[in-house]
Amino acid sequence: QVHLVESGGGLVQPGGSLRLSCAADRSSISIAIMGWYRQAPGKQREFVASFSTRHGADYGDSVKGRATISRDDGKDAVYLQVDNLKPEDTATYFCMCETVDLLEHWGQGTQVTVSS
Repeated sequence: QVHLVESGGGLVQPGGSLRLSCAADRSSISIAIMGWYRQAPGKQREFVASFSTRHGADYGDSVKGRATISRDDGKDAVYLQVDNLKPEDTATYFCMCETVDLLEHWGQGTQVTVSS
């Protein structure tokens, strides 16, 4: 089992920026993909961004042009930078990874609130 711990959430004003971090513990199974999803109240979970060794970064339409995902393989960590935050970005953000055995692992989530 891979354990993921997110950090960096909080209250941000519209137009501001936020950097989320996710760290994975050591595992006997290699991690192929790490990424971020979010879920707002009353809405389905939404893809935000991912990073894979094969294909690099990918972004959901809602954050395209505003978000940057990066991965530190040496530390088994992934980061999400979101600029020009909007109220619509308010959600619980979940870190996830997919190991080479095709199993998914999820963090507990971190709350992001964009409001004046």
